[in-house]
Amino acid sequence: MEKQIANTEKHQSKDWLLRFVKGMFIGSGFILPGVSGGALAAIFGIYERIITFLAHITRNFKENVLFFIPVGLGGVTGVFLLSFVVSFALGTYENIVLWFFVGCILGTIPALWKEAGKKGRSNRDVLILVISFVAGLLFLWKGSALFSHVDQNFFTWIIAGALIGLGMIVPGLSPSNFLVYMGMYKAMSDGIKTLNFGIIIPIGIGGIVCVLGLSKVMDYIFSKAYPQLFHFIMGIVFASTVMIVPTDYSGFTAGNYVACVVLCLAGIALGAWMSRLEEKYK
Repeated sequence: MEKQIANTEKHQSKDWLLRFVKGMFIGSGFILPGVSGGALAAIFGIYERIITFLAHITRNFKENVLFFIPVGLGGVTGVFLLSFVVSFALGTYENIVLWFFVGCILGTIPALWKEAGKKGRSNRDVLILVISFVAGLLFLWKGSALFSHVDQNFFTWIIAGALIGLGMIVPGLSPSNFLVYMGMYKAMSDGIKTLNFGIIIPIGIGGIVCVLGLSKVMDYIFSKAYPQLFHFIMGIVFASTVMIVPTDYSGFTAGNYVACVVLCLAGIALGAWMSRLEEKYK
């Protein structure tokens, strides 16, 4: 009996740590350009549960809160840690860092494909994946033309928060990309790093309102058309992955190229490992 209890506690500890690490990666999607928190949530197998919880707050409330505590703590930790290193890392080692994230996504594709087809897969679903991939790629490619520099005030920071929330609800949508286009990204990173509540509070308001407002819509679509929605999500995830693949390697040395390959492979291994853990502890 004691051995069984010890094994249960060990299992719970690993599960808690796994969700914390997932939360850190998902949190990175709120601050790293080209990375989507919603896409990472889908990749790590908790997107549907997040949407269901937000759409039905009172259903299994205690169980869901306990489940999401490590995810939330990890997300907050990821955001604050990255706010300190994002300027340096992306400024000095941007290509290398992005190849690591590309690798993480590549490593989870088999699990994501399996998850999308768990309720069946038809030719129509595959067509939806292809169309959403092409449409997502075109939208993300041309998206920079839709935005210009905007003034930074309480209202525009609420809009920024809503975009971040949208990145949670719509997998593949990278809110940081749009904040870069709007000229608000660096100010947001600096505001988080220095705990500037004049920035943090309106961002929080916009994010919460957006997430709570749209979660019921996404939950309803999941209940009626799970395969179609998940294959649509996969297409957007693939498109956003293509968009973060670095293309400018000016000034690169042989060592830089090796670092890109090594970190991409490390990302693939990490993504595949986390997918296996998710399947084991699901």
